[in-house]
This record gives sequence, C-alpha cells and structure tokens, in this order.
Amino acid sequence: MTPEEKLNELAVGLNGVTTESGLVLATEVMAGDVDVLVITVQDREEFPIYITVDESQILSITHLWTEDEVIGEKRTALLETLLAMNVSMPLSSFSIVGKQYIIFGATSTHCAIDEMIEEVSVLSDNTLTAIEEMADYLTVK
Repeated sequence: MTPEEKLNELAVGLNGVTTESGLVLATEVMAGDVDVLVITVQDREEFPIYITVDESQILSITHLWTEDEVIGEKRTALLETLLAMNVSMPLSSFSIVGKQYIIFGATSTHCAIDEMIEEVSVLSDNTLTAIEEMADYLTVK
C-alpha cells in the first residue's frame, strides 16, 4: 500500500469514530506537496492532530505552543521538564520544530485502524496533560 493509500484509508477509517473514552473524531485530508490528514477531536478543536505517512512510519503531531509563548527566564526549566516527561508520557514525545513546540507519536505503516484510534486518543489526552503541566512556563494559559 502506498503512503497516499494508507493516508486515505486512515481518513476514512477514523472519520466519525467515537473512542472508548468518548472522544469523537473528524478527519480531513489537506492536499499539498505532502498530503496531511487533519484529525479534529470534538471539544478539543484547538489542538488538531496532523498525520503524515511515508514508507516507514505514520507520524502524528499536535502543536502545543510557540517559543514566543514561553516565559524567557523559565525556558531552561521547561526544556528539562519536557525531557523528563518524555519517558513517562505513553506513546508520545516532545520536540521543537523551528519555533513551534510539538507533541508527537509514531507508529508502523502496518498498524490497524483500532491501533490508530488508540494512538490518536492517547496523543490528544497527552496534549491536554502537557498544556496543563507546562502552564507555569507559558505566558498564555
């Protein structure tokens, strides 16, 4: 299956799903140089999940905050806290892309729809946890 076919399979398979924890998912494919699947979680619309697929992995990313939203004198403490949380945060990790902080998860291109439902659900929950836990380091709350 090509990455484009897998992305479309995910778009169809995840659209309208209600997870075990009651999250309702909606999907939309954004066409571009690299097609991106955008998953919106009902009542969490401000944190969409962006999914890309290549030959080796499915990458799921949510934007958290920008460098401009970090309290300058607390930046080092924030980075240390994020590094420490990487180990205990199930199925998710933190990174910085340019000036954008993100939380992400990666899985095999061979995963089934039910595994992706779990990945999306956990990433969405972890996003809220990260926002809550890091609020003291940010200018916006």
